[in-house]
Amino acid sequence: MTRQALQERVPNSYVSGISDTPLKGETIGDCFDATVARFPDGEALLSLHQGLRYTWRELQQAVNQAARAMLALGMKKGDRVGIWSPNCAEWTITQFATAKIGAILVNINPSYRTHELEYALRQSGTSTLILQGKFKTSDYVAMLAELAPELHEEKVPELHNGAPSAFSCAKLPELKRVVCLDADRALPGMFNWQSMLAHADEVSEEHLADIQATLQFDEPVNIQYTSGTTGAPKGATLSHHNILNNGFFVARTMGFSEKDRLVIPVPLYHCFGMVMGNLGCMTHGATMIYPGDGFDPEATLKAVSDEKATALYGVPTMFIAELEHPDFTQYDLSTLRTGIMAGSICPIEVMRKVIDKMHMEDVTICYGMTETSPVSFQTQTDAPLEKRVTTVGTIHPHLEVKLVSPETGAVVPRGETGELCTRGYSVMLGYWNNEEATAKSIDSAGWMHTGDLATMDEEGYVAIVGRIKDMIIRGGENIYPREIEDFLYTHPSISDVQVIGVPDEKYGEEVMAWVKLGDGQKLTADELKEFCKGKIAHYKIPRYVKFVDEFPMTVTGKIQKFKMREEATHELGLA
Repeated sequence: MTRQALQERVPNSYVSGISDTPLKGETIGDCFDATVARFPDGEALLSLHQGLRYTWRELQQAVNQAARAMLALGMKKGDRVGIWSPNCAEWTITQFATAKIGAILVNINPSYRTHELEYALRQSGTSTLILQGKFKTSDYVAMLAELAPELHEEKVPELHNGAPSAFSCAKLPELKRVVCLDADRALPGMFNWQSMLAHADEVSEEHLADIQATLQFDEPVNIQYTSGTTGAPKGATLSHHNILNNGFFVARTMGFSEKDRLVIPVPLYHCFGMVMGNLGCMTHGATMIYPGDGFDPEATLKAVSDEKATALYGVPTMFIAELEHPDFTQYDLSTLRTGIMAGSICPIEVMRKVIDKMHMEDVTICYGMTETSPVSFQTQTDAPLEKRVTTVGTIHPHLEVKLVSPETGAVVPRGETGELCTRGYSVMLGYWNNEEATAKSIDSAGWMHTGDLATMDEEGYVAIVGRIKDMIIRGGENIYPREIEDFLYTHPSISDVQVIGVPDEKYGEEVMAWVKLGDGQKLTADELKEFCKGKIAHYKIPRYVKFVDEFPMTVTGKIQKFKMREEATHELGLA
């Protein structure tokens, strides 16, 4: 059969998402106010660990007060306002308040230390930083004071003739003001949250409305730093249009309405929390519920039970922790119907338990990246179980996708492996102040190159088979770690597994498996290799096996294979 005949018979890996619902052409602030008008007395936000509950009208009052206070202190359109805090009500109030004044919210990872903090603040040109006092082992105030010792000495900038005087810091010259959410931890040169809010009366509601009316939906509203595997993090710059629509369509796919109540244990600093969670709820009038400032399986289960939640978010490891909690059966989860599992592959047994034991019959799988706001693919609520555990679903509305050969750039036939590229409203504006990196990721035709390797079946379902950089090339053979991982998951003793390539003098690379065993299970490396023989090609059988209790992960639950490679290369003496 000729190549031409094959193309005629097998459709290529391109598809576009069709919808009878148009995109929202409005700003986040305008959409927020419209939701308040529709559901003023509906519950909007519950921050359970803080004992705070807001209706939509009450949340609007808090957001507008914060926005007016920000204007009074000199924050304006285009200014970068950093938020460095675990989940709390003030995080969300800041998210909506900055959107209303046209400032650009800079999400700072709660696990950052001083070097990473300094980089994010300097690279983004953050002029205002709102931070928590302390969280777990992170003393945010002490870390910031290392970079800005002037905070110990200087007094809070005062207003002179209606204009704020500027705080000055030698190491962070663009940082003008700092707001500490914990009043007891604030240094002399910081505002605290309440002292900031005290300035709100200096700006009228009418002035705030006038500023909000000048904003355009395709202007930047958010910078999120990607945890890249190489080089310094890059700041994905996202518009109102990007994230408002993505949050809307993610929640719409789950059938959200004002009657839904979503428990959000995932971090707000990431798109999973602030877009899929907060904006997904806001665009439908649903309730945002924070069970704690960090993930705790029992607090999450209690929130679902006590608040009669209808939906729950999490990465697979979160759902596993909830299912394995000793008091799991004591919590009533019968009100759950849907939610999202994302971040990494979901083992089929975990998915079955989530559906059967947690009553999440309509649970969905999502795939995306920060640079695409984030979701490009999602399973429908009625997708077969097999599709929910072997694929990331089908293309989202108003988006396009194609799979291309990494070597030639040509679209590949369905069923073949290619790099996943997406195009449409969700693609970021670019990397902040980094035109070179932007040009490498978004081509001249507007396609975002994800770096992920995928396949597409006849129904348009896409399966992620690995990263281009994760692909193992052993003696000229291309090996996709996902294929080996899927096979090893079938071993009854294995709870979780990750496959990486490590250097090899003879073959260039060799296969290594990091294996997490189930409770009470035993397995040796030789037994694992024997299990593979005759079932997968010999060159795919792991040469090295490491048994671990956990994998290196980002805060959002993504496996950091580059760290695994570094550690393994050192331990095995393969450098």
